[in-house]
Amino acid sequence: MTEEQKKLHRQLAVDCFNSTWELIEKKDRTADEDLQMIHTAHASRYHWGQIGTWLEFQRGEWQISRVYSVLEQGEAALFHAEAGYKISKQNDMKPFDRAFACEAMARAHHVLGNTRKRDIFVRETIAVAKEIGESIDRTYVWNELSSFVPEPPTD
Repeated sequence: MTEEQKKLHRQLAVDCFNSTWELIEKKDRTADEDLQMIHTAHASRYHWGQIGTWLEFQRGEWQISRVYSVLEQGEAALFHAEAGYKISKQNDMKPFDRAFACEAMARAHHVLGNTRKRDIFVRETIAVAKEIGESIDRTYVWNELSSFVPEPPTD
């Protein structure tokens, strides 16, 4: 692969990731935008798969899982959460990304209505988040948990 091709894959991966995030945050998405959100998340992960590292692979799986959770498609959310969780475990990632791999698992189980497994992964998310050095990053994890956990943890 040429350097020009690598540069193009990187730019497309970043652009698709950012477009997906904008759609995740959009309040009143249309059905067409929901479909676009699925496609851009997968496209981002594909492009990172061509030139990225385990970090981008894990974050891509996390984002895809998040998209499916937002759309209340629990099985697909869990499939991608499990892929990201496995990547984070096998590659000894930093606490911030490990915490979000756990958060994706908790969120997917929440969407599926499996509160027992959700709570297992919420506890794991909290334990890993305590290893995060930056308070602002821990707060970000807590805020994400509070979006679906009945009693969010406090820092």
